[in-house]
Amino acid sequence: MRRTIAIVCTTAALAAPALAQAHVTLQPEEVPAGGFTRLDVRVPNERDDASTVKVEVQFPTGFQFASTEPVPGWTAKVTRKKLAEPVMDHGEQVTDRVDTITWTGSGAAGRIGPGQFQDFGVSVGVPDKPDTSLTFKALQTYGDGEVVRWIGAPDADDPAPQVKLTASEGGHDAPTADVEPAAEAATGGDDEDGDGAPTWLAVLALVVGALGLVAGGSALRAARRSTG
Repeated sequence: MRRTIAIVCTTAALAAPALAQAHVTLQPEEVPAGGFTRLDVRVPNERDDASTVKVEVQFPTGFQFASTEPVPGWTAKVTRKKLAEPVMDHGEQVTDRVDTITWTGSGAAGRIGPGQFQDFGVSVGVPDKPDTSLTFKALQTYGDGEVVRWIGAPDADDPAPQVKLTASEGGHDAPTADVEPAAEAATGGDDEDGDGAPTWLAVLALVVGALGLVAGGSALRAARRSTG
């Protein structure tokens, strides 16, 4: 009897992490702030007797642009919300923001069956707020009408997806460091450091070669005159 209880407890302990992780998430969980990136809404099916047929994700304030990746069997609808006041974003005046994105399935392909998951790709402009965590509340609808609301705190049974914004590495000036050495190598570098020596040797070799051709041509013409 004790052995049976121990086996049951061990099985339950091993299953608990899997159940705790089987919720709607956004991948990756960390992205650089202030740029464009891809996010995937990952939706696993927790039911063994029904399929997921609809997913709705609510975006926090700060997302002005979003485009969705086509998924066979699913249609995506981006709903926007008017701002109280226009804002400037990437040099453009914006009067509304992304509010929700809803994916609705149809046909056999528009289903997330038991034991399956689906990624819904989104290209977005990320708010420039490093070292902050953004919350995306999500609703998961099953074919029998049940709606699971993933809107809780991170330690809740129904946690809302979160994404942490990190500081951008190198910013927009990073490519400049790679361009300047390449341009310097193409021009032979700084002559004072001796880096331009191979270039001058090549030029000297070309000059010597050209003089040799001129001298050879003159000698050939002289030989022809003497034989003529």
